[in-house]
Amino acid sequence: MKKTTKTTKSKALTPANKTKKAAAAPASKPRKTTPAVKKTTPAPVVTKITAQIDVGFGNTLYLRGEAPGLNWEHGVPMDCVADDQWTFTLPESVGPVIFKFLLNDEVWCAGDDFTLAPGSSGTFKPEF
Repeated sequence: MKKTTKTTKSKALTPANKTKKAAAAPASKPRKTTPAVKKTTPAPVVTKITAQIDVGFGNTLYLRGEAPGLNWEHGVPMDCVADDQWTFTLPESVGPVIFKFLLNDEVWCAGDDFTLAPGSSGTFKPEF
């Protein structure tokens, strides 16, 4: 019996059948980097009110007014830093700070209301 062998011929590659190599991408230009801007938060703007008065032992000086943390109905106690010096620091305010001093949050000081620009400091001598 005759054996048949199958032979296969490989097809010759033609230019159309060749795989194309991808074209090299053009070299990219280096980016110009700008230095990073570091954002800093500004220091809070505070208004400092100082009263130069000796109110006597056992008494406290209070503030009432129009500003963040102040109102005309209830006084806020000031901090006694010396025998005759009282201070109070207000947080940042938009408009002028209008206020008045009270002795023990009951007795109003004489005269008109006091005014201070936001972010500034002032020393006052209230009279009772």
